[in-house]
Amino acid sequence: MVEYSWEAQSPLHKAFAPGRIGLASGDAGIAMTEINDFILVQVMARRAQAANVAKAAKKAWGVLPPATPGAVAGKGVTLIWTGPDQFFVLGAGNTPDPVSPLAAIFDGTASLSDQSGGRCLIRLSGAKVRGALAKVSSIDLHESVFPVGAAAATSIDHTGVNLWRGSDAADGSPVYNLLVFTSFADSLWHTLADAAAEYGVEATRVPLS
Repeated sequence: MVEYSWEAQSPLHKAFAPGRIGLASGDAGIAMTEINDFILVQVMARRAQAANVAKAAKKAWGVLPPATPGAVAGKGVTLIWTGPDQFFVLGAGNTPDPVSPLAAIFDGTASLSDQSGGRCLIRLSGAKVRGALAKVSSIDLHESVFPVGAAAATSIDHTGVNLWRGSDAADGSPVYNLLVFTSFADSLWHTLADAAAEYGVEATRVPLS
């Protein structure tokens, strides 16, 4: 009998290489990071239960889920708008069953779907990050219209993504997060690397914290 070993591996295991990409001289203008070891669960309020779902989220994590495109940080999780009366719950960890704890929180008021293995999370930051994203995205990322906490369900190079802005980096540069289906992750990574190459990119991989 043939034995199989099911080991989780990064959706970017072919595309990702740590280190410098593009312009080699000077400081890198962009940090491009694959974020791993996370749980991601889609929460969809059932009919006439949106208020109860919001109340349960507030009790569990101290924040209300965004009712319009946005992302909010709560106790140990980020809640990311994905549509009317639905949102992602993103948290650190690598549990085989992230749904059961949320089922207890929402107590039949929401339908839940584990998306942890189906999405890749890429984070971009740095002084030149807006310039790079402007090449491949139609979203206006100017501070005045896309501040910290803003989010959008959009596309980059014809690839659907959930995009949101996180808290600024320690150096004050903006931070953008992208969730993409794993089957498109390689393509998106290469697209982003090509768009950012002229500024110099430092590629890393870290667990969600």
